Amino acid sequence: MSGSGRTTSTGADGPDGARTAVDRARKAAAGLTELHGFGNEHSSEAVPGTLPEGRNSPQRAPLGLYAEQLSGTAFTEPRARNRRSWLYRVRPSAAHPAYTRIDNGSLRGAPFTETVPDPNRLRWDPLPDPAPGTDFLAGLWTLGGNGDAAQRVGMAIHLYAADAPMADRVFGDADGELLIVPQRGGLLLRTEFGLLAAAPGEVALIPRGVRFRVEPLDAVVKGYVCENYGRPFELPELGPIGANGLANARDFRAPVASFEETAGPVTLVHKFCGNLWAAELGHSPLDVVAWHGNHLPYVYDLRRFNAIGSISYDHPDPSIFTVLTSPSDTPGLAGVDFVAFVPRWLVGEDTFRPPYFHRNVMSEYMGLVEGAYDAKRAGEGGFVPGGGSLHNMMSAHGPDRATYERASTGELRPQKIDDGLAFMFETRWPVTATAQAAGAGHLQRDYDRVWQGLERHFPA
Repeated sequence: MSGSGRTTSTGADGPDGARTAVDRARKAAAGLTELHGFGNEHSSEAVPGTLPEGRNSPQRAPLGLYAEQLSGTAFTEPRARNRRSWLYRVRPSAAHPAYTRIDNGSLRGAPFTETVPDPNRLRWDPLPDPAPGTDFLAGLWTLGGNGDAAQRVGMAIHLYAADAPMADRVFGDADGELLIVPQRGGLLLRTEFGLLAAAPGEVALIPRGVRFRVEPLDAVVKGYVCENYGRPFELPELGPIGANGLANARDFRAPVASFEETAGPVTLVHKFCGNLWAAELGHSPLDVVAWHGNHLPYVYDLRRFNAIGSISYDHPDPSIFTVLTSPSDTPGLAGVDFVAFVPRWLVGEDTFRPPYFHRNVMSEYMGLVEGAYDAKRAGEGGFVPGGGSLHNMMSAHGPDRATYERASTGELRPQKIDDGLAFMFETRWPVTATAQAAGAGHLQRDYDRVWQGLERHFPA
């Protein structure tokens, strides 16, 4: 299909420039057209006739373009798991000077060795607002992670806070794919494949190696990022659920081709084995005029998740809320799962309806996009939007005292949970917090108190 054509890159300086940049990004986001379907073999061209017919790499690509394959998996991985796209671009990606190391800022990569894994339950308030002029890349702040980016195993948890566009910078991550969860304010994502917009309540998935620029759709934007070093995210198997349910493939939105031309230099920032490297280009690397394949970015609206739960008794395991999973070499044991707790009905009879007390072999980081979570107290000092909690493997956790007292004595009528949107990054290995996260001023140092007062009721 035809794409959205050519765009130009412009910067923003000062408050008036920032407002203009937001207005421009909102206008671009409002006019988007998109493709649909997760894992599909899509194709798109911004200029008719630029996709070769009957072959991927003709002797001369149409209109003088360069043919280039972007591989997200090894060539010989099984067809069902193979991810690759063919890009037809103004200049090949190879046309860049040498990279040089740049400062990582608050971004960290695995292995995480600044601290030791902590069995204590940890919770943070929201990340502070950014300093003026902070773009998405500069606003990334690593909370922790596990594995080894160079070995392509494990994951990292980042947060971001920004108030400026990546005016003359483009970012690509060789270490893993990025699952972006906006919490405050929307994002316009200008990628090699075209434009996407993601608002709070939606998630954006940028595959490994895909280059992109982020422009805020609001004055200040905040959110969460899961960096997945392992196998690419896929939809979970449905098993006895059947053919339908959970996240439906058709609801994932992909971009249409849109290439970018710039009048000045562009800094290409490349994340490689945990560090940032940069090269100065005289053109935008977002110059793909046409493409086809299945290694491409997506946006998904979490409110379209088809929640499935118990209609008789007991609270189902949280795995029933899995949106995307990165499988490991052990069936059913994920390198990382992305789980969303969306609006739903609770109707279980003789059932403690909030999440139960448990200790888990998996490690859980939970974030809150909006509202309140049904197992935690909201408000100051509680679990609030933009905050997050970390419960490493076998760390005992569950509903706080106030929630337990309410849920264990309340009248069991059908109840609609519709005042919050929470999510979880769940991983097979412990998450080691970075030094900046372990010593952060917004760390709640009295988190354990929420379980104090859970008294003995068993008779003597």
